[in-house]
Amino acid sequence: MSTFLNPKRTTRRKRSPQAVRRFRFGKLKLKQLVFKTLKVTHHEDWPGKLFDGFMIALISLNVLAFAFETVNAVSIPYKSYFNNFEKFSAVIFTIEYVLRLWTCTLARGFRHSVWGRLKFILMPLSIIDVLSILPFYLFIFFPNLVFIREIHLLRLARLLKIGRYSESMRTLAKVISTKRRDLLSAMFTVFTLLMISSSLVYFFEHAAQPDLFPNIPESMWWAVVTLTSVGYGDVYPITPIGKLLGGVIAVLGLGLVALPTGILASGFAEEVQQKRQQPTCPHCGKPLHRQNP
Repeated sequence: MSTFLNPKRTTRRKRSPQAVRRFRFGKLKLKQLVFKTLKVTHHEDWPGKLFDGFMIALISLNVLAFAFETVNAVSIPYKSYFNNFEKFSAVIFTIEYVLRLWTCTLARGFRHSVWGRLKFILMPLSIIDVLSILPFYLFIFFPNLVFIREIHLLRLARLLKIGRYSESMRTLAKVISTKRRDLLSAMFTVFTLLMISSSLVYFFEHAAQPDLFPNIPESMWWAVVTLTSVGYGDVYPITPIGKLLGGVIAVLGLGLVALPTGILASGFAEEVQQKRQQPTCPHCGKPLHRQNP
């Protein structure tokens, strides 16, 4: 009777402990399913394979759309289609980023609900995710930006996202990481030869061609073209010593510039050999992952 007379007093039905536990368990299972689907790894389940295939196709189409938007014969009559596709892509990439931010606490090293997510936000791939959708939201909230055209170049960051979903790109990243010291040594050797060749050609050719070889930094263009065996022909030595130097540098460049290629090729061969030697299940044929003790 008192409840009827006093409308401020209302009865609230409390959830039972069993209902609360079921809700939390269902939320955790959903979070684990999303985390497993979004996880950067080789997927054996069909949701993960379907998601990876869809994202690779979407990223590839975004790169093609970015290129064809510069063709007036295509972009002007189909501008609405390009705009709608950009909206659709931005929404998908935003949902993906939010889901990754939500489920990152299940990964080791990101357990904390606050600091773990802040650490995840500062990860290189997370920064790439933000840069890939940044032009879309900047154009919505600041349509009159003077440099909005230059900001659209950030959409190319979507191409870097493909490393999450492509096994080949992950293999390439692993090879570069494994061979980084060898690559740095090779690049240092190439840079040393570049400095020596540009300095020598400057001292030998400056008097004869002061306009083409005015200083050492300007002479580096000739050294780069010669070392890579491109030979555009816009700048070349005319003195006998300069010609001799150019021939020697061109021969040396054939071997030195090929060093990074050889290092990456050997790294790929080692990675493929390692995958072939990985044990597989005798029943299903799937690779067996060793657990750390």
